[in-house]
Amino acid sequence: MTETLVPDVNRADCPSRAILEHVTSRWGVLVLAALLERSYRFSELRRHVGGVSEKMLAQTLQSLERDGFVLRDAKPVIPPRVDYSLTPLGQDVATQVHALAHWVESKVPEVQKANATYDDARV
Repeated sequence: MTETLVPDVNRADCPSRAILEHVTSRWGVLVLAALLERSYRFSELRRHVGGVSEKMLAQTLQSLERDGFVLRDAKPVIPPRVDYSLTPLGQDVATQVHALAHWVESKVPEVQKANATYDDARV
């Protein structure tokens, strides 16, 4: 009989680590937060998430789709149209990472001050 291990993110072989990496990567957070607002076409999403390359956006969307967070809806029209939106599971995780991203934005001045203090002490 095979023993089923309870997920534990601190365990090196825990599958939750890969999921955590997908949703907390720079592009994962930004894509999830954007899709929390509405669905996007690929090119719209690329413009919305400043600085992401086409390759990185495609990889991020594939990972999030594979994990069940993003729905890829390809419409059989000419020219091809593909829309990306959140699944119910994606809505849940996007709400969490969006809160974290918003908190980070609100703390930028404090972190920059801490950086300057740290750097000044090292000179």
